[in-house]
Amino acid sequence: MAPVLGEPMLALVMRRAARARRLDRVVVATTGLPADDAIVDLGLEQGWEVHRGSEHDLLDRYVTTMRATGAAVVVRITSDCPLIDPEVIDATIAAFEAGSADYASNTLEPRTFPRGLDVEVVTADALERAWREDRSPAWREHATPYIYRHPERFRLIRHGSPDDHSDQRWSVDTPEDLELVRRLYGELGRDDFGWRDALAVMDAHPDWMELNRAIEQKPLPPA
Repeated sequence: MAPVLGEPMLALVMRRAARARRLDRVVVATTGLPADDAIVDLGLEQGWEVHRGSEHDLLDRYVTTMRATGAAVVVRITSDCPLIDPEVIDATIAAFEAGSADYASNTLEPRTFPRGLDVEVVTADALERAWREDRSPAWREHATPYIYRHPERFRLIRHGSPDDHSDQRWSVDTPEDLELVRRLYGELGRDDFGWRDALAVMDAHPDWMELNRAIEQKPLPPA
């Protein structure tokens, strides 16, 4: 709900995701906590489809939302990625379809896209299997680790960028991250830019990388 260009960051994520041509619908999957009533209220104001579920069991929240919508394939985009690029979404879905995959992502190692452009594509069958079999609360909190950490059980496809920009951090988990995103949006002055437009701004302001360079991504715990 933090403002960027005068709007809640979530509104920017939703609008950018909705520009992807290979998505049929975009749904907000939030929690049932009273603190997230503000997200539901924003969704009503914006005309979004909103479903509510578990706070900590993200896998269950995704599966219950999937069941409610009847989706055969789920594309996961997290709300802390305000620079999410519709072309990257479409390209990851295309890789998923071309490879007849259970799961495709641009976050599988070796990572080449900036953090904050994260896209996961997964079949309903794979999510249902993970929901039945995953017994790790730590993994279920992140929704999909059971799938991508079992390549012997699921067909995985990695979608990578031709050039490596994994040193860029454009997700928003800290005040420093938010400051960087606000600078990028402020410099570009609109919300319909592509990720390479943002990269050009970062190239013109290399010192901005120091804003959040020290932030360490929380590692996924073992099962």
